[in-house]
Amino acid sequence: MNDGSALRTLLVGIDAACDRVLAPLFEDDEIPTLESIYRNGTSTALESQIPPWTASAWPSLYTGMNPGKHGVFGFLSFAGYDWDVVNATDVCERTLWELLDRHGITSVVVNVPVTHPPRSFDGALIPGYTAPENPDCHPAGLLEDVRESIGGYRVYPDENAADLETAYGECVRMRGEAFCYLVDRFDPEFGFLEFQATDSIFHKEPDNDAAIRSIYRELDAQLAEIIETYDPDNVIVVSDHGMGPYDGTEFRANEFLRNEGFVSTRRGGSGMPTWATIRDDDLKRGADSSGRDLGFGERAMAAAASAGLTSQRIGAALERLGIDDFVARRTPAALVNAGATQVDFPASAAYVRSRIELGVRINLEGREPDGVVPAEEYEVVRTQLIDALRSVRTPDGEPVFEAVRPREEYFHGPESENAVDVVTVPAEFDHFLSATLRGERFGPPSEPWNHKLEGTFAASGSDIDHTTGAGAAHLFDVAPTVLATFGLPIDERMDGRPLACVESSGVRSYPRFDGASSVETDDDAVEQRLADLGYLE
Repeated sequence: MNDGSALRTLLVGIDAACDRVLAPLFEDDEIPTLESIYRNGTSTALESQIPPWTASAWPSLYTGMNPGKHGVFGFLSFAGYDWDVVNATDVCERTLWELLDRHGITSVVVNVPVTHPPRSFDGALIPGYTAPENPDCHPAGLLEDVRESIGGYRVYPDENAADLETAYGECVRMRGEAFCYLVDRFDPEFGFLEFQATDSIFHKEPDNDAAIRSIYRELDAQLAEIIETYDPDNVIVVSDHGMGPYDGTEFRANEFLRNEGFVSTRRGGSGMPTWATIRDDDLKRGADSSGRDLGFGERAMAAAASAGLTSQRIGAALERLGIDDFVARRTPAALVNAGATQVDFPASAAYVRSRIELGVRINLEGREPDGVVPAEEYEVVRTQLIDALRSVRTPDGEPVFEAVRPREEYFHGPESENAVDVVTVPAEFDHFLSATLRGERFGPPSEPWNHKLEGTFAASGSDIDHTTGAGAAHLFDVAPTVLATFGLPIDERMDGRPLACVESSGVRSYPRFDGASSVETDDDAVEQRLADLGYLE
């Protein structure tokens, strides 16, 4: 044990952890270290936000603010009709570790999503999800030191590994060992370690119980080593959302909006793919295809699409033959794009840009580059959309949505203008929403397991009152609760408050975050990994 460790609060992020996942592991004594935090401390369900997806939820957790303030609504950021994968320059509010830095507190942050490129603070950071495989770290040159020290480090699993269990387990091990190396080197008072494999496995192989248990056992072993070695005063465990089966239907919102007269389409082009998840081998190896000219095959596909032979029609034929997955794994994304029927964003009145956003964007005149809906008709069109979507029923006659509401009911802050205009919340998160155009409005869910609204929270330690319980907990409450363990007041602009299990140190006004220069992610390999997990269609 390192009795000289300064580590006061350890925040452990376990993506997609929830009672449904953890309970059987606790029952079978698979993860004793994690179970002891729940058993000896205080725990509760943690309500996620809308939308409850990784790229938006983690920034909400580590800023304590809703997406209307921090500015990240999904995996994609949009500039008009153009899009890019989000990165740290899209986060328009100060992070938890940056706030601690203002109070002279050193932090080590490992694998937290949407933290690349890193901003300067007192401590160290290795970025997580949406970063490239060889990301810039803070301080510069850190990744090389980590790899030399622990014998290698990957942001994403090794796709050449024998199986997912091995590949994901290695990533979990690397997270823990890298964190220990950085704690030894920087002696932080705050540590934030996130595990992503606990989510990814459910998107790839949700029925692979052996792999799920193996990943969690490795996570528990790493957590045990960290706690035994550095003896943090407080350990807080959180997830960004839950995970569970989707027993309902897939609702293809753009297909519905096309039938309702809101969406116009075009054949071929370079927009977002709409046939299937594509796994381009070149992109998996990290090749950058941005800016290249269309090849012969793509020109041929575009020409075929113009004549009516679209990627969707080809895909439907392959599906009937039972070889659609085989072909999709071997078909370059650009080839499918060139032949796909796609939403014609400039010509449409309203559309779903990305299913992860959980909503519909209006093509508003004066806001979008080629907006077709006049400002004076905005509320009329939005009301029409809300009424139409509220009326949608599944083939079994059940409502698809439990809520269809104006964005103001979920987002507030200076970045709200970048959100969808109408928010659509699936009933019990049991229906899979899709932005694809496939001829039919309904179909079987593309993924049998996906995100649920209820995650988890647990805390144990000297600054945690185990007798009071945590009370009702929301994602926005995590950052304020961590600040309370340091006896620090929260930012008055935060939407959350310290949970009942910690003693609040009040609220104060902090200087507004002055922002960071925006940069493009421009990494096809990152986009492909998101597509592999179903986040990009």
